[in-house]
Amino acid sequence: MKTKPDNKSRSCLHLGLPAGASTFLSTAVILMIPAIALAGQGTAPIAADKPAHSSAQTEERTEIRVDKRTPAYWRVTFDNPPFNIFGPETIPQMEKVISAIEADPDLRIVVFDSAVPGFFLTHYNFTPPLSDSTSLPSGQTGLHPLPDMLVRLSKAPVVSISLIRGRATGVGSELALASDMRFASREKAILSQWEVGAGFVPGGGPMARLPRLMGRGRALEVLLGSDDVDGELAERYGYVNRAFPDDELDTFVDALAKRISGFDRQAIADTKRLVDFASLPSDTEIGAGWNAFITSVQRPVAQANIGKLIEMGLQTNPDIEGRLGHFTGTLAEE
Repeated sequence: MKTKPDNKSRSCLHLGLPAGASTFLSTAVILMIPAIALAGQGTAPIAADKPAHSSAQTEERTEIRVDKRTPAYWRVTFDNPPFNIFGPETIPQMEKVISAIEADPDLRIVVFDSAVPGFFLTHYNFTPPLSDSTSLPSGQTGLHPLPDMLVRLSKAPVVSISLIRGRATGVGSELALASDMRFASREKAILSQWEVGAGFVPGGGPMARLPRLMGRGRALEVLLGSDDVDGELAERYGYVNRAFPDDELDTFVDALAKRISGFDRQAIADTKRLVDFASLPSDTEIGAGWNAFITSVQRPVAQANIGKLIEMGLQTNPDIEGRLGHFTGTLAEE
């Protein structure tokens, strides 16, 4: 556990190393700040399926819960308070979920939601040791396991819906974009890709997915503006399918999921596969975005900006996490 600010910065960034450490950086930095979303929580979570660092870290913390409401309809709930940060310890848990979705012969639809008020799913966790990320093997597509899982979710023969209530930032936005459908709370949903504001390129595929949903100009507004997008604007731009008054969101999504879960599985899978041909980016496009992230996140400007955000309270301060678009804007050069 790190208690001094300077230690925290090093554990999050590992960027103040000499030139001779460039080989180490090219492997390590990739994952400590996945542009799929960044940041972390004050207490470092425990990595799953790995040797413990100490006797106090021997128990895996469950961050994702699966509720099999029927054989054909599952709910996958993110439950990692206080901010629903997605870190290296989450990846093995998410891998199990994605593999189960791909393999279950009865499943037709899965809904992703959150148990943490104010946060659907946010950015990557900076605090775990670097080895917790660098030791993760590539996924089935050959991509890093995080973009790998997003690609596989999109291509699975199962329908996926993101029910967005609270902040979907970085990884949260990219999971929503990888889902087949997105429905948001008009009052409580916030979506964002904030990475450019901090000086680096998003890595989880939004450059490939957003233009297909909302057009080039609006995609660039979201990506380059790096600001928060509320539920109403997200609906108007096509970021989400629809935004509902908060008290109507759950009823609609549950009814739609139940309806689809009763239809023929092969017809669902075949129809989705044909729509995929016309709408999904290639793995090459997703990989190019990840490579651009790897390069950009090592630049001094990105390193400095992430350090500034951590000093402001990224990972620990609810105001910073809840208004990340505003605080990212303060990094802009005068």
